[in-house]
Amino acid sequence: MVISYGTKQAKDIELMGTEPTYFDIKNIGLASGRIFTPQEVRLGAPVLVIGDLLAEKLFEGLDPLDKEVRIQGLPYRVIGVAAKRGTLFGLSLDKFAVMPFKAPARRYICPMNVLDELQIKTANPTSMLVAMGETESLMRNKRHLRPGQQNNFDLQNAEGALQGWRSISKVLITALPMLVAISLVVGGIVIMNIMLMAVAERTREIGIRKALGAKRRDILAQFVVESATLATVGAALGVGTGIGLAFLVRGLTPLPAAVAPWSIAVGVILGMTVGILAGVYPASRASRLDPIVALRAE
Repeated sequence: MVISYGTKQAKDIELMGTEPTYFDIKNIGLASGRIFTPQEVRLGAPVLVIGDLLAEKLFEGLDPLDKEVRIQGLPYRVIGVAAKRGTLFGLSLDKFAVMPFKAPARRYICPMNVLDELQIKTANPTSMLVAMGETESLMRNKRHLRPGQQNNFDLQNAEGALQGWRSISKVLITALPMLVAISLVVGGIVIMNIMLMAVAERTREIGIRKALGAKRRDILAQFVVESATLATVGAALGVGTGIGLAFLVRGLTPLPAAVAPWSIAVGVILGMTVGILAGVYPASRASRLDPIVALRAE
């Protein structure tokens, strides 16, 4: 739905026609103004309560209250602005407008002139189950469904959504650590091979250092530090790439994308740890080289 004020337009606005209890059911508070009254619902008064994002887009620097906006050319008066609610899964929860369900613009959001959704709020889960049972019986009676016939409508509650999220979370919690472990093992093997090649290419250098008095622990420390530095730089580059991709996804798609500060520290520390562990064996080989044999290496 497009809502305009003067020359400004806000597109893809979620327009809802409902009654005052909707705000309590959805836990929508007001930053300013008021919600519409039952009398305004009965009369179909052209009034609106708008979301925070819509208010910013149409009335930047202005007080939205009592301003006249237009919906499909129909004038509506803004009587309230909802408190900011933020985003969910990358989608704004503040890009909406709510009007009385008998208001003139109902023909644009409900052309069939039927009730397409009924929302109920109860004090506790037990009462919700009772309410769902009563609603189901009422709907089956209204739709003349005989015993044994399947429902031609859907009933949903928060528990169903939570159950779906739990299933997704269980898969993520199981799969992600395995992927991380595989990545660390592969990364460690790659770093170990690089360091073994470095030891082989620098055998003569190691022999010269030992001939000049370098001790075994000096050679060991040198290659472990080099391995840890290599892994840490790689981890830093990976973290930087991840942050860049997160900003790219957030900017180009409606999907949520963020990088927690603790994850950056964990990534760098894990990289450093893998580098140290992967560098121990090549460093140990380098430190055990006989100086005379090493000096003869080409």
